[in-house]
Amino acid sequence: MATEQKQTEAGIQRWRMTLVLVAFASLLLLVLGRLIMLHTIEQPFLFEQGEKRTVRSELQPASRGMITDRHGEPMAVSTPVVTLWVNPQQVDPQKMSEVAKDLGMNARDLVRSVEKAARQGRSFHYVKRQVEPELAGRILKRRIAGLYGDDDFRRYYPAAEVTAHTLGIVNIDGKGQEGLELAFDQYLQGQDGSRKVVKDLMGNVIKQLGVDAVPQAGESLPLTIDLRLQYLAYRELKAVVQAHKAHAGSAVMLNAKTGEILALVGQPSYNPNNRATLRPEHMRNRAVADLIEPGSTMKPFTVAAALESGRYSPSTPVNTSPGYKRIKNKTIRDHRDYGVLDLTGIITKSSNIGVSLLAHDVGPEVIWELYTKAGIGQPGTLGFPGEATGSMPYPEQLDELRLATVSYGYGLSISPLQLAEAYTSFVDGCRKHVSLLMVQTGTQPCERVMSERTAHQILDMLETVVGKNGTGKRAAVEGYRVGGKTGTAHKVGRSGYEDSEYTAFFAGLAPLSDPDLVLVVVVDAPQGQEYYGGEVAAPVFSRIMEQALRLRQVIPDQPGEAQMLQVAGGGR
Repeated sequence: MATEQKQTEAGIQRWRMTLVLVAFASLLLLVLGRLIMLHTIEQPFLFEQGEKRTVRSELQPASRGMITDRHGEPMAVSTPVVTLWVNPQQVDPQKMSEVAKDLGMNARDLVRSVEKAARQGRSFHYVKRQVEPELAGRILKRRIAGLYGDDDFRRYYPAAEVTAHTLGIVNIDGKGQEGLELAFDQYLQGQDGSRKVVKDLMGNVIKQLGVDAVPQAGESLPLTIDLRLQYLAYRELKAVVQAHKAHAGSAVMLNAKTGEILALVGQPSYNPNNRATLRPEHMRNRAVADLIEPGSTMKPFTVAAALESGRYSPSTPVNTSPGYKRIKNKTIRDHRDYGVLDLTGIITKSSNIGVSLLAHDVGPEVIWELYTKAGIGQPGTLGFPGEATGSMPYPEQLDELRLATVSYGYGLSISPLQLAEAYTSFVDGCRKHVSLLMVQTGTQPCERVMSERTAHQILDMLETVVGKNGTGKRAAVEGYRVGGKTGTAHKVGRSGYEDSEYTAFFAGLAPLSDPDLVLVVVVDAPQGQEYYGGEVAAPVFSRIMEQALRLRQVIPDQPGEAQMLQVAGGGR
């Protein structure tokens, strides 16, 4: 019995062992089968699901193209920054207090905004954009769950308000909003890149798998602007606007031989690097977008039309007595009775009667043709956002009164830039077209406005304006022959021309022996006793032109005559 019992127990043990071995073998075969299935049949599906949960495609922002002046000096650059954001479903809102303190933000407001985003079920919430990389790095090193940082770029303008009207501004997403930033937005933008990375559950990058597209920076934009002259013109314009408590002002400097814009400034301006102080009314480029009645600065063109008719010479006498003329229901007046003046004297004394008589004699068609060739009333050629188109009446609209007013700059409109462009006609009789602010190669287009002989005669006349007997003697520049024309125009109000509101102008060239620069200065609504162009705008012209010629190393063409030109006192 004992032996049989032992044999039975041994059989049961062998059976149990076999059963266990079979069970383990079955489980092993099952696991192996499952593994084989996972690595073969289901492998593509599982790989796809894994990638969906861990592999991400990250945007690599491209740097916006640089804007430089003609010498390569940076005027607009893109600097690296970091955008901080949180996943409200992952982050502890109370930990945002420390982050807010580092960022200079209100801790309570930030915590409340994150909590609100969490209640709304959102998975993305900005903390702060355009944070300096060093500061963002210190914050991210704390490893706060749910807090992330993305690389980005911020636009920076080294010259700030000095170039603001020309360059414009971009929004927080780096898209052009004003000025050249808007006009050449696509050219400057570049193309963003992307890369594939593996992230953990908390969004931290574990591994970079590859680059899908390399970011391509935007193209650089070299301008014709000379930053040295831009600073100079801005400083002097700001000083005169403040000194005379004027509403606004603008100045345009062109290369007289090519028409390239060397300086383009306006007042009031703004700092594009500080968006908290932006005011929409200060963002308009007045030199390009504002239309003005140019007043007496148009008289040289009326005289040029008379010379081109072949019926006049610079010494032809014109009787302007008694200093006024009644046309229809209006009376045109001179500053005083100048008596008999030749054409040169009409420019020197800025005689309204003189140019009116010339215009009536040569006729509206002749005046209209020359004005139009000079660009008056024509669309702008710059391609600048908001660029104004001037107005010029057609010949059939120029009755006796309107022809007279047009001859001395009323009843038509032009921008300061267009006025400067028109004055390039006096260099060799060919108006230079300002096609772009960008540096270009080759010959710039121009349009024949008058003969070279007439242009040289006008330059000689304009020089007398800056002489001791002219209305613009304060525009004289020591050591250089300067020519130009003053202008003082009544501003238009709700009920017509205002008796006590003026716009002061001076437009001129230097040096006259071989013109290098054309400069137009406009001061809008100067306050106080001085408001004539010769009193307000001419001194600014002198200061800007003197320093500009020396910066450009232009050889003086009138040494020893400076003392004769420096005459104290006011002019119109």
